Amino acid sequence: MKPEIIVMLTHNDVTVPNARAVFDEAADLPVTFWGFKDVGLSATESERLVADFREAGKTAVLEAVNFSEAEMLEAVAFAADCGIEYVTGGQFTETVRDRVREAGMKYFPFCGETSGPPISLAGSIEDIERDAARLLDLGVDGVDLVAYRSTGADPVELARRLVTVVGGERIIVAGSINSVDRIRLMHEIGPMGFTIGGALFEGALLPGQSFRDNLLAVVEVGENVSEALR
Repeated sequence: MKPEIIVMLTHNDVTVPNARAVFDEAADLPVTFWGFKDVGLSATESERLVADFREAGKTAVLEAVNFSEAEMLEAVAFAADCGIEYVTGGQFTETVRDRVREAGMKYFPFCGETSGPPISLAGSIEDIERDAARLLDLGVDGVDLVAYRSTGADPVELARRLVTVVGGERIIVAGSINSVDRIRLMHEIGPMGFTIGGALFEGALLPGQSFRDNLLAVVEVGENVSEALR
């Protein structure tokens, strides 16, 4: 499957202070999924950012980088109030799952032994695979896999295994997608989507050029790979 590009208006696991201006610069590009993290902006600015997404016809994503149930419930309440459609990341609990369901949102918590910030992932491929299967059995919509933050597994092998075992439509690969090669791999592996944020702000694809130019390069890489795979 062709993965969605999930643009994160974040750098170093924090939402950038000028997120609304950055979004406005690139909102016309053919990218549907836009997101941010639950740290870095005030609630008011976050609400305005989500309103910008919705006005532009985008799908809003909130990635949580906290690990307490109380903080997750706060994030879910905020997400429900302002019209976010996907809640990703954070530590799974059944209470959080139930609140997300009640609000009609999609829930993709971290799988495996995650910690941070900065987010890292411990354990073997088998450990992470078992945890992903456990979470799916508990009724989540999918899992947030921080493959390139793994400390004990090859990230490409890990992503391939999980897509094969649980289905690409139930996997978001998040974090450190910062090169043409990694973007190509995401299209070859076929998760539901992959996040990209810091690489766009750092000019990882087109050094010295703008956020918009770098995002356009990501779109073009995906189009070229999709064409080659047909």
